[in-house]
Amino acid sequence: MTATQQSIDLARAAARAASDKLAQDVTAIDVSERLAITDIFFIASAPTERQVNAIVDGIEDELHNFGLRPVRREGRSGGRWVLLDYADIVIHVQHEEDRVFYALERLYGECPVIDLQLDAADPSVAPAAE
Repeated sequence: MTATQQSIDLARAAARAASDKLAQDVTAIDVSERLAITDIFFIASAPTERQVNAIVDGIEDELHNFGLRPVRREGRSGGRWVLLDYADIVIHVQHEEDRVFYALERLYGECPVIDLQLDAADPSVAPAAE
């Protein structure tokens, strides 16, 4: 089983919104084979707590246009790692230091990465895995 097209579309919308708020290393991982609870882990980072929260606001506004609100939201007050659970897609916006420390991409390294269709010249695009 792979992520649904609807989940992929939501990840792409979230990626555009995050990119507009200057998110760094935006990526989406298809975790549908490993986790029964969601299709996609979306991950983005920022160098400051204020920017983490701005990215979260941008993503929430964009997904609200799809008629969606998160089922669960955690970490907003700290601004270090905010989790937005939309059931089919779980969004992680992390302070860059926390992202390096927790390394979600490494935990799910064998899962396929989703093409978010962002311009490769966009600084928000995650570097290719080596």
